[in-house]
Amino acid sequence: MSKTVIHPSRAFILAAGHGKRLRPYTEQCAKPMVEIAGRSLIWRILDKLVADYVNEVVVNLHYKADLLREHLEDYCLNQPGGQSLHMHFSHEETLLDTGGGVRKMLPVFGEEPFYVIAGDAFWTDPAEETALARLARLWDPERMDILTLLQPLSRMVLTQGAGDYDLLPDGRVRRSREKSGAYMWTNIRINTPEIYGGSPEGAFSFLELMDRAEAQGRFYAIEHEGDWHHISRPEDLENVRREFETPTAKKKPA
Repeated sequence: MSKTVIHPSRAFILAAGHGKRLRPYTEQCAKPMVEIAGRSLIWRILDKLVADYVNEVVVNLHYKADLLREHLEDYCLNQPGGQSLHMHFSHEETLLDTGGGVRKMLPVFGEEPFYVIAGDAFWTDPAEETALARLARLWDPERMDILTLLQPLSRMVLTQGAGDYDLLPDGRVRRSREKSGAYMWTNIRINTPEIYGGSPEGAFSFLELMDRAEAQGRFYAIEHEGDWHHISRPEDLENVRREFETPTAKKKPA
């Protein structure tokens, strides 16, 4: 009997960072508002979430918070599918990092697993199945606390990668502290709310919870079948824009 796939209906988008490494492009706007081919990074993420049955989204804000909130409210009012979204904003006066920001908003998610995605994530999906749908299909709460998407370094030609992890034959991951792994972490994942149990109040990195899940054998990953680009430096953004925006570009954002 085939497994019934239950798509997460909620997501958290990490959007509170300063984007300092991407200056001057982030001097006037938050990093998730940076555009590729005429559409901001965070609107592209919302497009993908709406297409994969998400109807409630939390976004944390800090740098250029009012501007980013206005940009997101515009999406909800005027973009296809936007009016179906229930959006929560978490304004962090003091940054809570990648773990603390999510922990603060856990009451929104109840007991169900949810997506967490970096607000600067930019990826393309193969025609057969989106990355989010594939994560949902392969999610197994009996075995997993985290299921994340990894990008092979061998396919990262436009942006600079780091060898964060190796993928083991059984689907578990092993962190490479020397950054010599074959894969980079994309910061696109499904996780359980329970994984935040016992975590400190205030600021902390989600990496602490990843390491704990790895040690407990409950951190799994899949290799992304499309492209994912690490947009960290100005040259990364310029390379990606050149690939997707020029009149002769072979690729189009998906």
